[in-house]
Amino acid sequence: MSVSENAIDLRNVRKCYKGFELKNINLSLPKGTILGLVGENGAGKTTIIKRIMNVISGDGGDICVLGEQNDSPKFQAVKEEIGVVLDEAYFPEVLTAKQVGVVMKHTYRRWDGDCYSCFLQKLDLPPNKPFKDYSRGMKMKLAIAVALSHQPKLLLLDEATSGLDPMVRDEILEIFNDFTRDESHSILISSHIVSDLEKICDYIAFLQKGELVLCEEKDRLLEAYGIARMTQEELNQLPPEAVAGKKSNPYGVEALVRKDRIPASIQTERTTLETIILFLAKGGERA
Repeated sequence: MSVSENAIDLRNVRKCYKGFELKNINLSLPKGTILGLVGENGAGKTTIIKRIMNVISGDGGDICVLGEQNDSPKFQAVKEEIGVVLDEAYFPEVLTAKQVGVVMKHTYRRWDGDCYSCFLQKLDLPPNKPFKDYSRGMKMKLAIAVALSHQPKLLLLDEATSGLDPMVRDEILEIFNDFTRDESHSILISSHIVSDLEKICDYIAFLQKGELVLCEEKDRLLEAYGIARMTQEELNQLPPEAVAGKKSNPYGVEALVRKDRIPASIQTERTTLETIILFLAKGGERA
């Protein structure tokens, strides 16, 4: 895909810390779509988001965001078109949601006060309550309201649904879906709640220990893999590349298999994104 078709392009992106390395990450977020980043704590999800925003330096690679290199002088203007929600919401504790709106009016050139007021109401956020008295869930909802109220084209969401109860999460996910109905809008979201990603994402990227294990269309991923139940002897007869992961139990083996690489005689069950990620995280050892 050409750069013009993508909201984000990462090419051979590296970042080294003591004891951790983000290793040559290559992934793209097509415009008008939602890409989910999944991986355990420390896998590199937050590092990728920080590198995209250029708030931390890199050790190699190239990043293009909304058509501009993120290390170019023009990127400062591009940031106006990016809404960011990190895993912790940061606003002055004494400010109310209403006062936060006043501050943002002087921060973003395209701040939409009416839109912000609608989100406060929709998300059931009290406008005159100090931020310090908000629950974690309320703080996250306020950060989401701010991110959506300055007419962004791109949302970067790092665990944005954490701390929210299931009903509120569904409401937020619907808002994200509505956002990308505009084909010029895109979302990169990281989450530990894989079921949330399965509901809304078009693409899934799985990170493990700083490496990109896969980046694939969600529907293709769900179609490519299945769960097969068999004996260890039957598993041993399959080609190694057919088995992505396995779990032994007293009755035999439950294996995540690539359906196009196994004999047609083997029956498979449809699986979920969460199951695929769990099996892949444990690897395809056959012992």
